[in-house]
Amino acid sequence: MNEDSNNTGSSIVDARGPDHTFAVCAYGDSPYLEECLRSLKGQTRPSRIFLATHTPSPFLEKTARHYGIELLVNEGPGGITQDWNFALAAVKTRFATVAHQDDTYEPEYAERVLDAMRAAPRPLIAFSDYGELRGGERVLRNRLLNIKRLMLLPLRPQVLASACWTRRLSLAFGDAICCPSVTFCLDNVPRPVFRDGFRSCEDWEAWERISRLDGQFLYIKKPLLMHRIHPDSETSKIIGDGARKAENLSMFLKFWPRPIAFFLNHFYNASERSNAFNTHNQGK
Repeated sequence: MNEDSNNTGSSIVDARGPDHTFAVCAYGDSPYLEECLRSLKGQTRPSRIFLATHTPSPFLEKTARHYGIELLVNEGPGGITQDWNFALAAVKTRFATVAHQDDTYEPEYAERVLDAMRAAPRPLIAFSDYGELRGGERVLRNRLLNIKRLMLLPLRPQVLASACWTRRLSLAFGDAICCPSVTFCLDNVPRPVFRDGFRSCEDWEAWERISRLDGQFLYIKKPLLMHRIHPDSETSKIIGDGARKAENLSMFLKFWPRPIAFFLNHFYNASERSNAFNTHNQGK
């Protein structure tokens, strides 16, 4: 990795290849990693792909060799924000998606997202709707997913993609944007994208900062990502130990007076419990 690429706020585009990269953040020996990589290799529009990890292992080295992709090791401080920023700093293309090792992408994800980005005058991020993988089953509707789709209604009209108030309204009631569904235009967002100090709301905090910039949030209504929910996922662990509640409150305070923020936080945390590994809220 070229250390000079860190925190420059610009990207290098090789005209001979794709201008989009999937940076797959990997840790441990995930049994779902190969399924993720197969979904990236099966995109209708090819992208560059590499693995980034803070926990190198023979399994990751073997997997990278098998799929013909590079494995980059973060030898600096580890953690969610550090690993994501490390991965984005290694990207040499204009557009980048930080893929999570347990998730899968629909074949047209890159094509749909990049078409939207290229058609926009100043894209910031583009992201899609998503479903969940629970116990090996695809879930496209449940209470949490339906609520998040309602929260994103202000961003559906493309004519409002540039309006700061619509972006902030879509974030003011919670984080409805699924982080691995997001593609960044690295020319237009500040680096590092994610800030330390958050364990669970690092993505919501990033969207809040980016929402203040001049540019577009591009929302694709079709579910193009399947986000896996399982007991060992970082999301399930954070919800289980209660760390998310305090961070959610700190985010609500960025949008609302304190009494309203506390009120919203109470109901938001109750709704998020469905993100723990259970199936009783699954829909068809």
